[in-house]
Amino acid sequence: MLSRTADNLYWLARYMERADCLARIIDVTQRLAQLPASYGGSTNEWRSALLTAGCADLFKQFHGDATTEQNVIAFLAFAPENPSSIRNCFETARTNARSVRTALTIEMWETINSAWLELKRYSTKNMTREELARFLSFVKETSLRFDGAAYRTMLRNDAFWFSRVGMYVERADNTARILDVKYHVLLPDSEHVGGPLDYFQWASILRSVSALTSFHWVYRESVKPWLVADLLILNGQMPRSLTSCYQNITRYLDDIAAYYGRQGHAQRVARSTLTRLGNSRMDDVFQTGLHEYIDNFVIENNRLGSNITEQYLL
Repeated sequence: MLSRTADNLYWLARYMERADCLARIIDVTQRLAQLPASYGGSTNEWRSALLTAGCADLFKQFHGDATTEQNVIAFLAFAPENPSSIRNCFETARTNARSVRTALTIEMWETINSAWLELKRYSTKNMTREELARFLSFVKETSLRFDGAAYRTMLRNDAFWFSRVGMYVERADNTARILDVKYHVLLPDSEHVGGPLDYFQWASILRSVSALTSFHWVYRESVKPWLVADLLILNGQMPRSLTSCYQNITRYLDDIAAYYGRQGHAQRVARSTLTRLGNSRMDDVFQTGLHEYIDNFVIENNRLGSNITEQYLL
């Protein structure tokens, strides 16, 4: 496979996963912003949404400190100046898909192309809450359709493996950022861990990654910060956990290495990160600092992305 083709497949999957994550961030932030004042007073939910998406600095260049609901939603969903807005994610994904049209199945291409055409129906002008809910559902359903089409219709070859690696690298980054922003930013100084606001914020974080039901199946008790972190970091049964993402990244990178007959730095970094996750214990993580742990993980995940690019995509 040409490195250009591998690059397009890798980033196609990443942008589809990123669009899904942004829709989930907007959805959960809106839920948090609607909490009654009796649950904890004013908080900085919309600023936390920008931080989770990794575009707070870029937003400030265009809007200053005006982190209102309308401004943030428009910036994360439709803004052309935001390269990671949902609209730009879909546009970039479709451009990459057109470049590798022959490497995709009919179902995958039709999902992306029809989503791009459907997206033109939506804009920030006069968008009601009902219209926003329909838009976010459309984005999440498109991501699910694309993921299902890829999993059910692609041959298990290098095209499939590169797209899967891209998806899981992006998913790991998104899960880590969601956890970090909740722990480090979202809870106001006037609130205490374990209070009503803290409980609803952690429950909303679980909803944002479709993990609330799974949490109760696994732990069978009320939502607690260390249990949420354990589920989303160390539990390999949870599809969006960091451990699960790296189990899949390692697997598919090893498939690529076996196919091409050579291991590289990307495989070694992925295995090292998976080993570190496997050796972690949540008591130790909280004792040394969840923020520091996640910050190191994000750095390592970005390093893996650079290694994959250098090894295969240039």
